[in-house]
Amino acid sequence: MSTGFPEHEQRPVTQPLNQNTSDFSRQSIPQMSGLAHPRSSGPIASGAGGQMSTGGSTEEQKGSGTNKAVKTRSLDYVLRSGLAGGLAGCAAKTVVAPLDRVKILFQASNPQFAKYTGSWAGLAAAIRDIKRYEGASGLFKGHSATLLRIFPYAAIKFLAYEQIRAVMISSPDQETSVRRLVSGSMAGITSVFFTYPLELVRVRLAFETKRTSRSSLKDICRQIYNERITPPSTAAAASHSASTSVAAAGTISSTVNQAVPRSGFANFYRGFGPTILGMLPYAGMSFLTHDTVGDWLRHPSVAQYTTIPDSESKPKKGSRHPQLTAAAELSSGALAGLVSQTSSYPLEVIRRRMQVGGAVGDGRRLGLLETGRKIWLERGFRGFWVGLTIGYMKVVPMVATSFFVYERLKWSLGI
Repeated sequence: MSTGFPEHEQRPVTQPLNQNTSDFSRQSIPQMSGLAHPRSSGPIASGAGGQMSTGGSTEEQKGSGTNKAVKTRSLDYVLRSGLAGGLAGCAAKTVVAPLDRVKILFQASNPQFAKYTGSWAGLAAAIRDIKRYEGASGLFKGHSATLLRIFPYAAIKFLAYEQIRAVMISSPDQETSVRRLVSGSMAGITSVFFTYPLELVRVRLAFETKRTSRSSLKDICRQIYNERITPPSTAAAASHSASTSVAAAGTISSTVNQAVPRSGFANFYRGFGPTILGMLPYAGMSFLTHDTVGDWLRHPSVAQYTTIPDSESKPKKGSRHPQLTAAAELSSGALAGLVSQTSSYPLEVIRRRMQVGGAVGDGRRLGLLETGRKIWLERGFRGFWVGLTIGYMKVVPMVATSFFVYERLKWSLGI
């Protein structure tokens, strides 16, 4: 039936009602927008066109998320992320190595340095004594073992966080504090599990002083491996002043020790229990605080002061956020260090005491609760916070440096 219009003029009107071609959607609808009635205008211009745009955007987001997940699991991403994390950890530990040595001596109650704890003057005096008896290199004693441990530790930690985060936070609507906390905690536990023996060796090297002994890395490893742990029940029986509660605790620990080798590789995991407990809040709060503060600093109201200009337009190959300025990145890392150190410090003190248990005392393998009770009897509540000031001085710049170097290396490596 003829309408009086040429065929080529009829098709623009009839085709959108029966066909849904992409060419027509791009070319014909704009020309018809002035002729369409209100209901048609909404669905076609806002609905059809909008749906295509929105739907395409949704598909692009899903595709982007999928591609990002695949990219995160690629070997290239794993190697680059691990390299960035390892170098960041080494840089951070080198910056604070002298303070780390003094902090370990304070935490583990080294007899020659116990008198210096609790004051800034004591910190300066401890550093002065180390330099006097061991030279400037004494401030870096155990640092070689630190670097040997920290590179794989930091590499695994940052890599594990990226991988776990990609699984737990696969889309922006899943970006919650709980998921960030859990991702960070799991990353910390993963890294500790694989590198803990090296951490124990480092603590032993840092704990020893020149006036008592000077052991090589090989000697320390042999000593730890060959240590034979005295069952707590035996030590309790030999002590006439042991209380009933201590004897009971010794009996329980003795039962546990019967199932644990009293020498060998198991000695390299002494203090592993409290380390895991301490890592849960430490790593979790560290990543959570850093990411949260980073989000605040990227808020539009302050972004012009805290982000590098035009950083969003630079090729980032999947980077989640625009790059922060050096001051902003260091600030977010410093706050992360402050919060994480405070939340985990008592468990860290207990862990240090357990780690040096074979180097001092009667060689008893004390458990978590026994070690905590011993610290309480010796120094009370303050004993769990001894060296915290040094801890802040060490951890705050260390975590700040670690996150700063990691984020900059990620940017440079295109991840």
